[in-house]
Amino acid sequence: MSDERTFVIVGASLAGAKAAETLRAEGFTGRIVLIGEETDRPYERPPLSKGYLLGKEPRDKAYVHDPHWYATNDVDLVLGVQATTLDPRAHTVTLDDVEPLRYDKLLLATGSRVRHLDVPGIDNMGVRYLRRITEADTLREDLREGAQVLVVGAGWIGLETAAAARAHGATVTVVEMDTLPLRRVLGDEAATVFADLHRAHGVNFRFSSGVQEFGGLGGRLTHAILSDGTEAPADVAIVGVGIRPATELAESAGIEVDNGIVTDANLRTSDPDVFACGDVASSYNPLFSRRIRVEHWANALNGGPAAAKAMLGQDMVYDRVPYFYSDQYDLGMEYSGYVEPGGYDQVVFRGDPSVVDGKTPEFVAFWVTDGRVLAGMNVNVWDVQDQIQALVRAGCAGKAVDLAALANPDVPLADLLPS
Repeated sequence: MSDERTFVIVGASLAGAKAAETLRAEGFTGRIVLIGEETDRPYERPPLSKGYLLGKEPRDKAYVHDPHWYATNDVDLVLGVQATTLDPRAHTVTLDDVEPLRYDKLLLATGSRVRHLDVPGIDNMGVRYLRRITEADTLREDLREGAQVLVVGAGWIGLETAAAARAHGATVTVVEMDTLPLRRVLGDEAATVFADLHRAHGVNFRFSSGVQEFGGLGGRLTHAILSDGTEAPADVAIVGVGIRPATELAESAGIEVDNGIVTDANLRTSDPDVFACGDVASSYNPLFSRRIRVEHWANALNGGPAAAKAMLGQDMVYDRVPYFYSDQYDLGMEYSGYVEPGGYDQVVFRGDPSVVDGKTPEFVAFWVTDGRVLAGMNVNVWDVQDQIQALVRAGCAGKAVDLAALANPDVPLADLLPS
C-alpha cells in the first residue's frame, strides 16, 4: 500500500539529493519534493575549486545523479524556485511567495551563502565569487596564461583557486587579513606549511591586509587598492572571505537559530516535523558534547542520509567525526576532528612538515590537549584515516596517548589505539 505522506526537502544540494536517495532506499513510497534555487540539478561543490576548475574533470562529474534519476525514482525535482515562507503550524512551505506546498516532514538542506565584500568597485567585471557551478564555468574562462589574479582570503577556497590559477599559468597574489593562510583552522605550526607551499609555486602573499577598493577602467577590473594604501594589479579577483548559513527560512518560521539551524543529535530542529542537515545545521554531536556546525563536503554527504532516516522515525544518532580534504598542487591532505582556534596545547608532527626546495612534505599532524588527540591531518600520507578517526574518538572519550610514540613514524598508529 502506497504511503500518502509528503516529505519536502528544501535545498537541491548534495545533502538534499542524498536525503532523497536514502528515503527511497529505505522504502519510503510517499511523495518526495526536492526544491532548489539554482537551475542546475544537485551537484557536489569540491570539483568547483579542484578538478573541474583545473580542467582535469568534466562538468558532468560534479552532479550527484544522472538527469533521469529523479524521474526514475519518483522524486519531484523543482529547480529555479525559492522557498520563501515556512509555516510549521500549517505544515506548509510557500514557493516564490505564491504556491503553498503542504508537507508531513520537512528537511532544510539550504546550505550556505558566500559573504560579500562591501567596497567601492565591487561591481567591476572580473570580480568573482565561487559557490555555484555557473560561477566555476565563468572562472575557468578567466584563469589563463598571463592573467593577473588577485585572491582575497586565504581560506580553503582561496588557496585552492590560487593553486588552480597558477596551474593555468596566471600570476597570483593572495591578500589575507591574518598573518598566515588557514591560521584560524590549523594554527601557526601547520599553517606555515601552506604558506611555504604556495610561495614555492610562485604565489605572492600580502598578509595583514585587505581590499579597500577595486579599481577599473570602463567597468572592467584593473587593480585593487589594499588597506595599507598600496596597489595590486588584477584583471581577475576571486573573493573567498567565508560563507554564512542560509537560515532565513527557519528564522522567519520561528525555528531556533544560533550560528545555523539548531538541531539535536537526530538532526531534528525545535519543530518536531522539521529537520536540518549540512552546512546550515548547528547540530549536537555526542562525541564533542556540544553543538557544532561543519561546512564541508563529508557533512553534506553523510548528513543527508542521516536526516532521511530520522525523518522516517529510525533510531539514528549523528555523531560523525568531522572530515574534509584539499588538493593543492601536488599536495593532498585529509583532516578529521574538531578544534576551535586556540583550543589545543600543541601540534605533534609525525614526519617533517618543512617545504624544502619546493618539495611537498609527507607528514601527519595531530592537535593535542592533555595528551588527547582532538584532530589529525595527513598530508601526502595515505590509508591512515581510519586510525586517525579512532584516535580522535578515543581523545573525545578522555583517553590520552604516548606523545613520543605518536610522533614516531616507526610506531604504527594502530598500536596507539586503546584496546
